[in-house]
Amino acid sequence: MDVPCVRVPREDGEATRRRLADADLVADGFEITHEDGWLYIPVTDASAAPEDLDVVDRDAPERETQTTPADLLGFDPSYERLGRAAIIEEDEDDRAREIARAIVDSDLPVETVLEKASKIKGETRVRDWKLLEGDNTEVIHREYGSEFRLDLAEVYFSPRLATERRRVAEQVTAGERAVDMFAGVGPFVIPFARRGAECVGVDVNERAIAYLRENAERNDVADRVTAIAADVREVAGEYADWADRLVMNLPHSAGEFLETAVELAGDDCTLHYYDIQHEDDPFGPGERAIREAAEPAYEVTVENRRIVRSYAPHELNVCLDVRLRR
Repeated sequence: MDVPCVRVPREDGEATRRRLADADLVADGFEITHEDGWLYIPVTDASAAPEDLDVVDRDAPERETQTTPADLLGFDPSYERLGRAAIIEEDEDDRAREIARAIVDSDLPVETVLEKASKIKGETRVRDWKLLEGDNTEVIHREYGSEFRLDLAEVYFSPRLATERRRVAEQVTAGERAVDMFAGVGPFVIPFARRGAECVGVDVNERAIAYLRENAERNDVADRVTAIAADVREVAGEYADWADRLVMNLPHSAGEFLETAVELAGDDCTLHYYDIQHEDDPFGPGERAIREAAEPAYEVTVENRRIVRSYAPHELNVCLDVRLRR
């Protein structure tokens, strides 16, 4: 079947493969092939490949020798990947440990297996974890060309929102001024800065801000990122009327910060407002709250209403892309 492949001269093949593997872009389910002095390395995402590499579509045979956790268990377990860690959620301890052992013993590039041990809690939105395999809860996660170091026990991070973060980042243009009001380790800030935006990331979690600063260095955008450990309401005055783009990814509570968002917004500002609401009216409450906070000072135009994912029975995680024009 045709898959995106990086095409390089054979003599550069191993160095390029290592480079792609470090970025977690090698499609392990397909064989690397060669023809006429060229090596073709299958990749998981053509758009995330480094710009200096040539990407072509090519027929690549599926790898038949890879051992999966399902091969070892006799059933297909449910898990999430985050860097070289796998995340599982099981009710029975023996079953959880069996799954963890199979994941590590498989051919997946996984060294750590964590089990969710509590719900997300507290102001910093962290949860408890049970370490089933590996040494610690710190991971390096790669996402559409960006790299993030984080400790799951100390910060909030969801790999499930990768597609949504990319959707928003692709709207950013060089020279924009952007504020992520609940920035975490930088999954919005870093891609924005890589596209040439000047970014401010604010979070009450000091550990998250420490990782954000490190991740800005790691992705070579430290000169375009200001990271602030604080409640955004306490520092908004320093950036009043400043932002061309605002991110409010704090479902359940974002509405409490809309007056601050209006304070931060410049004359023409795009707001990405995340909410969790009942499926009967998933967008109405957020839109009404934004209009109440911003009008009449701003003309409010809802440019996009998007269901991000199902959150719970009859509840949806949604995003409103809203343009505020003074």
